[in-house]
Amino acid sequence: MNNTIKLAVASALLAAASSASAAGGIVAGDWTLDIGGVVNAYYTSTKTSGTPAGGGYGGLFNTVNNGLGGGSVADRQSNITTGLLPNYLAVSGKTRQNDLDVAFTISINPGASTTQAGIQNAGDARFGQENRQAFLTFGDASWGSIKLGKDLGIYASDAILNDMTLLGVGSGAGAFAGNTTTTGRIGTGFMYADWKSQVAYTSPNFNGFSFTAGVTQAWNATDALDELSATNTSRGGSAPAFEGKASYAFSTDAVNGKVWVSGISQKMEGLENAVGVAAANESATVTSGDVGATVNANGFGLTGYYYEGKGIGQTVQFNGGFDNAGNKRKSDGYYVQGTFTVPGVGTKLGASYGKSQIKGTAVDADLDSITDKMWVLGAYHPLTKHLNLVAEYSEVKHNYDDALAAADASAKAKTISLGGILFF
Repeated sequence: MNNTIKLAVASALLAAASSASAAGGIVAGDWTLDIGGVVNAYYTSTKTSGTPAGGGYGGLFNTVNNGLGGGSVADRQSNITTGLLPNYLAVSGKTRQNDLDVAFTISINPGASTTQAGIQNAGDARFGQENRQAFLTFGDASWGSIKLGKDLGIYASDAILNDMTLLGVGSGAGAFAGNTTTTGRIGTGFMYADWKSQVAYTSPNFNGFSFTAGVTQAWNATDALDELSATNTSRGGSAPAFEGKASYAFSTDAVNGKVWVSGISQKMEGLENAVGVAAANESATVTSGDVGATVNANGFGLTGYYYEGKGIGQTVQFNGGFDNAGNKRKSDGYYVQGTFTVPGVGTKLGASYGKSQIKGTAVDADLDSITDKMWVLGAYHPLTKHLNLVAEYSEVKHNYDDALAAADASAKAKTISLGGILFF
């Protein structure tokens, strides 16, 4: 296949890795079928220090015995694990029938890591093999297309698609060993777009401008700021979410880039406090929006991104977005990223910094804010047109500002990762 590495990254997430194949795929009756995917693995070493508190797992410091609970942490852990992209195998097909372009994609997403003898995952149902995509599309270039099924969410999708750690590890290598992925910059600069059941419409390309609008499956809010906590109860997700984005892509002989905005809104009903009692505010509408831009010229790339929301939570959507009275907590975050591709060599060098924050309400007597921030240095070398060798260093800092405590609870995680990622 003649995919470039950049196209392959986006393709892997959107199950279009095979659509740019010069070979044209396998003809089977009326269908053209193709197979594409990703294989990656990294050796990682993570050094943690400090005392994490308050969850909001963007920090991912709890690496003692691969644990995910709280407590003081001062540990070094080495793993061989998958990066931010899972290993990926996607089967897709397309045909033209009755003046419609019809297509489908189904994917499976295994990890490249195991941490227990005789168990081919982390030994926890939450970390087993993923099946991220199963969707169909139909439409025409004249009026757009409709998608039905499970695929990458609409809100915040461009934030992760432009994150340079897609080719690497980012954060989470210590805490999530044995999982299908690490977390890259998720929770330290943007919310996770995630993989959602959806009905979505995408417009034609109007000279670079396009938009997508859709309805996605209702998700529950979680009542704790640690989405993996055993004490969590789900609440509130009864109405579907409405998501949309608009973007403008431009290209000249010397410069190309893209600007975008996206948003999400979902009504929550039947909100409860942490012990299952109806909250004072039993219903609320979650809203969040973002804006971003990326520009590339003469080997240099620059990306900037910002989001804010009410009730959207921290790291994953609707995680910790409400206090016990049903009041919405405010969230915001940003990241900036610069890259340079060495002429004649192809090695991409990059640096990025980002921060996510969720703020307490008047009801949260012991919480002013939780902040997770990370900076990353990376080198991504194309050994072949399909295979990249990767070296990264990341440093995450987690800070829990407790209004009742004498000092804030904070922790750090420093990760070195070396490995490779193959697109096919």
